[in-house]
Amino acid sequence: CGPCSEIYFDRGPAYGAEGGPVADEDRYLEVWNLVFMQYLRGPGAGYDYVNDLKGALPKPSIDTGMGVERMAILLQDVDNFYEIDMLRPILDRAADLSGARYGAEHDSDVSLRVVAEHTRAVTMMISDGVVPGNEGRGYVLRRMLRRAVLHVRTLGADQPVMPELVGVVRDVMGASYPELGTDFDRIVGVAATEEEQFLSTLRAGTTRFEAVASQARQSGASTFSGSDAFQLHDTYGFPVDLTIEMAQQAGLTVDEAGFRELMTAQRQRAKQDRREKAIGNRDLSVFRTLLETAGTTDFVGYETVDAEATVRGLLGADGLVQAATEGQEIDLVLDRSPFYAEAGGQLGDVGWLDVPMAEVEVLDTRHPVAELPALVVHRVRVKRGEVRVGADVGAHVDVQRRQAISRAHTATHLIHRAFRGALGDAATQAGSLNAPGRLRFDFHSPAGVPAGVLADVEDEVNAVLVDDLEVRAFVTDQDEARRIGAMALFGEKYGDEVRVVEVGDYARELCGGTHALRSGQLGLVKIMGEASIGAGVRRVEALVGVDAFRFLAREHVLLSQLGETLKARPEEVPDRVAALMQRVRDAEKELERLKAGAVMQAAGGLAAGAVDVGGVAVVTHETPAGTSIDDARKLALDVRGRLEPARPAVVVVAVPGDGKVQLVVTTGPQAQARGLKAGTLIRELAPLVGGRGGGKDDVAIGGGGDPSGVREAFAAVPRLVAQSA
Repeated sequence: CGPCSEIYFDRGPAYGAEGGPVADEDRYLEVWNLVFMQYLRGPGAGYDYVNDLKGALPKPSIDTGMGVERMAILLQDVDNFYEIDMLRPILDRAADLSGARYGAEHDSDVSLRVVAEHTRAVTMMISDGVVPGNEGRGYVLRRMLRRAVLHVRTLGADQPVMPELVGVVRDVMGASYPELGTDFDRIVGVAATEEEQFLSTLRAGTTRFEAVASQARQSGASTFSGSDAFQLHDTYGFPVDLTIEMAQQAGLTVDEAGFRELMTAQRQRAKQDRREKAIGNRDLSVFRTLLETAGTTDFVGYETVDAEATVRGLLGADGLVQAATEGQEIDLVLDRSPFYAEAGGQLGDVGWLDVPMAEVEVLDTRHPVAELPALVVHRVRVKRGEVRVGADVGAHVDVQRRQAISRAHTATHLIHRAFRGALGDAATQAGSLNAPGRLRFDFHSPAGVPAGVLADVEDEVNAVLVDDLEVRAFVTDQDEARRIGAMALFGEKYGDEVRVVEVGDYARELCGGTHALRSGQLGLVKIMGEASIGAGVRRVEALVGVDAFRFLAREHVLLSQLGETLKARPEEVPDRVAALMQRVRDAEKELERLKAGAVMQAAGGLAAGAVDVGGVAVVTHETPAGTSIDDARKLALDVRGRLEPARPAVVVVAVPGDGKVQLVVTTGPQAQARGLKAGTLIRELAPLVGGRGGGKDDVAIGGGGDPSGVREAFAAVPRLVAQSA
């Protein structure tokens, strides 16, 4: 640290009062900062840096930083950085797409600024390889992109806007960041996919919101519960700020305190679950002590699956121990081990330890704490006898399981290579799981992969198996790995030396996992399917080896049985099933149409049988069980329409079902003029069936859990009408 100097620009009286930055920082804009780094700050509250040279740096320097956007404000003579040439074109395009006008009103200006700044930020993040997700930087990206979409839709846009806005960012920033142009298709694809998914979320969430809000109004409540707001957020991905805004428009108040309490509880549960899964609910310091005591483990699993080793540490539920006895599960550290610790998507090895006078099963091998990658623990169960720190043991990996996992890992590399060949270099790996006989492979793609491409990828991979290529692993430096075209994964950390795994000349990738010796050992790879797991990220799952053969055998048997049932050849089964499903859907639609028609047929008779109460036509009717509330509402409105304008009308329809009953009340304009309002009537009638209700003057809906009260409710209608009349 050391002395510093800030450089300010006086923008003039139009921007504020005189007197320097202390008086008004809007007028005096800081554009440059310099720190003359000369001293090393010591402990305590301060020091005399003029006289005390003990903390002086051996090579003093100057840290200087200029705000490019602030400088642009001054050079371009605009009021704020949203109006400089790096943001204003984005803002203007957002205004065009939404129909808003910048400068017309404060709220819309704020929204346009949010859209411009967020769109630029998410474009640069996607360019850097970040994809929307639920954790870390992916979550930040998702929230920013969705906030931009939300603001532009609030302004009036009713169509997707991200492709247009991202294109403006490319045009504005592309001269300084050429990758925005060369990688534009991937960038815009990720952004457009996330927007599309969010718009779908908005539609589903809006439907759910309206249902909950309607129930709240019917019950006479004025609060949108925290639990409902949480469900919208957690299940539908609905932003809580949008819930609050929509609730206000509906005359409701969101229980924000209840929502925050549920969110906090969920975060705590998730954090606790992750911690318990990783470290058995132990304090992190215990693992630091274990590493300091036992040291690191020399992994020899590339060369052998059996090794002699020494127990260096034992960690039980209560901390470090010297011995473990029969029946205990405990974490064990060896000085050298053939067991692969779970990493890079590959599951950890299992097996057993040969211990004198004891039997020990290895249940898992892992790095239990991300902050301590050097620590390798073996989760073991002492089945017989005792194991102690310092004991010499024989470590043996479950070979069949290791080989099945290794085949899956090699298959993952082949699938990765095949997808990059089919979809382009942007189809990079985003995660994986390599388990015995099966794999899960996540990769970047802005859209779903056509079935034809999946089939081609599967054929290409299996052709590599037939070629029986050699699988070779070697260690080299990063420069050499890049020179030979070894694939590295974005976001992974690599040292100066890296391990390269290559399958013949077909695939070459940086990897620390275990693999088959030749591609022919995989036998068969069967891709099971493909699906989205997030914006711009797809997932395929596949079976390898014997598991793939067994799956195909089961599929053959099932297809044969289905063909016999349908009296069709195997190749005819898909079309025959599709035809049957269409017939079922058509039949269901026709049944619903007939049910609705039967309900509506009663309208004429009900209108003809209306009871006159003080000049008001009153109709009460109970529909058959199973009638939808929408059909009941249509019936009530039809009857009312047949009665008015000839005379005032009040129509009440009851819909029983599942031990409950719903009431629909509707009143015509003439009835409303006489004080007969549907919302008022439902509040009188709903308690008679054990519930509550609410609504507008012309139509109101309520209900309760006592269907036996329908008769009493119907009897009360003429009385209420007479009182009003």
